[in-house]
Amino acid sequence: MASDKELELYRTLTQSQQKYTYFLLAAAAGGIGLAVRATSDATLHWSLIPLAAAVLSWGTSFTQGCIHVMYTQSNTYANAELLRVQRGEHPKAGTNPQLIQAAERGIKAAIESNEKWSGWHANGQFIFVVLGAAFFVAWHVLGIVLRS
Repeated sequence: MASDKELELYRTLTQSQQKYTYFLLAAAAGGIGLAVRATSDATLHWSLIPLAAAVLSWGTSFTQGCIHVMYTQSNTYANAELLRVQRGEHPKAGTNPQLIQAAERGIKAAIESNEKWSGWHANGQFIFVVLGAAFFVAWHVLGIVLRS
């Protein structure tokens, strides 16, 4: 069993990761909102292509972030089920040692897969929010150049 200090450290790390994920979700959504607001009276023109790329990137970032959150929630549930299995309280495995061992292997494999995909989507969330910001700046600079 983990010590109180280890549990507090894990809790702090988890909260920090969640805040970062939700910060990036808010940044992506805010970027989309800014783009919509900035073009509320615009007409279709080729110079909007970088802005469209920014919105597409932010939308992808938002989607990646949501998927990351789903994998994280799935892993939290899987960890809770693993604890139930290990305590012999799971309704399907009960106290049968073979069933407990099989359930542990299956749940641990699912957790490992979820962690891999969660990390992949978390990285995608960050990459696409930054890419969206770069496209937005490029659109802004292009607008300055075209007005010159």
